[in-house]
Amino acid sequence: MGIGLVFWGMAEPVSHFVSPMAGIEPGSSEALSFSMRASFMHWGFHPWANYAIIGLALAYFQFRKNKPGLISSIFIPLLGEEKVKGPIGKLIDILAVFATIAGVATSLGLGTLQINSGLNYLFNIPETTMIQLSIIVVITIIYIWTAVSGIDKGIKLLGDINLYLAFGLLALSFIVGPSLKMINVFTNSLGEYLNGFIQNSLRIDAFGDNGWINGWTIFYWAWWIAWAPFVGTFIARISKGRTIKQFVIGVIVAPAVASLIWFSIFGTMGLNLGETLGVEGLASAASNPSTAVFQVFNYYPLGTILSLITIVLLCTFFVTSANSATFVMGMFTSHGDLNPTNKKKFLWGVVQALFAAALLLSGGLNALQTASIAAAFPFIFIMLFAIVSMMKALREEKQ
Repeated sequence: MGIGLVFWGMAEPVSHFVSPMAGIEPGSSEALSFSMRASFMHWGFHPWANYAIIGLALAYFQFRKNKPGLISSIFIPLLGEEKVKGPIGKLIDILAVFATIAGVATSLGLGTLQINSGLNYLFNIPETTMIQLSIIVVITIIYIWTAVSGIDKGIKLLGDINLYLAFGLLALSFIVGPSLKMINVFTNSLGEYLNGFIQNSLRIDAFGDNGWINGWTIFYWAWWIAWAPFVGTFIARISKGRTIKQFVIGVIVAPAVASLIWFSIFGTMGLNLGETLGVEGLASAASNPSTAVFQVFNYYPLGTILSLITIVLLCTFFVTSANSATFVMGMFTSHGDLNPTNKKKFLWGVVQALFAAALLLSGGLNALQTASIAAAFPFIFIMLFAIVSMMKALREEKQ
């Protein structure tokens, strides 16, 4: 989510401003409102609700019922313990591993592209496959080391660094950017987002062109679903002792609001330029999302400092995404052991790095998006049945 916010926080609103969905004129005042409304829809409550479905069910069966920390454990009320331990349960866990690898590889690929773009923009380091593979190798060494160190040491330390860097970048951008306009954009966009929540959630053009929806909304929905087993498992792992109410507020409301604030600040910086430069002035940023944030920062005071912080933040987000995923996949393949062996974590760390590299070599951003959608499809059904199973378990407990 961190890499995604940095990658798309400025690029997505700018892209929607330059190329909105059919029926909206590019560069118009309507396109300005649409760009933020669409970004809020994609990065608001929907992704976190996905994670909460799996995370809550896992935490409940893991800590309340003392079951293994596996996705298959969620289905005990529906299938029974014997079937969950058999081929059906194993298939569910295999699909969870596949979805996790594809979802994480997509984010790692995005992070690699943007780190390379930032280094090119600031230091003229070429954007080549060799440089991108070198970035993956260096960061792989770091994230495997931190994953092996465990949650209380490596992962926690990097998580704290991430938080301080993200807040620092956010605060500095708010100060040097159009601060009042950012507040107004947040207020207006939040109102439009909530007002059209159900309509926009179900939006599909039954008789027309769905190119924009397929390229943006469907990709995002698939990406969130592909991430659900990983993020859900990790959230469950660190949520022991919480009530369901605390869990829902902490997993859905708090991070969603933080994401909307992030988009309001960085999206406004980009769109503010769009009002003066027009569609042509932002065409380059819209056509190359990985450099959008660096191009826009160039127009503001302290732009170089903001760009440097962004590159460092991308690296730390890259590492925390990967080491958390390494930890989770170690759990998945160790019968839900909350503390998988270092050998397992090392193995999965290498596998996800190789997968991210393979996707980059095979087609860049398009290949990354396709992999997420393909991995997410079978997991859609797992999530739907997970909701039914969780509701059944809660009803039985109430009785």
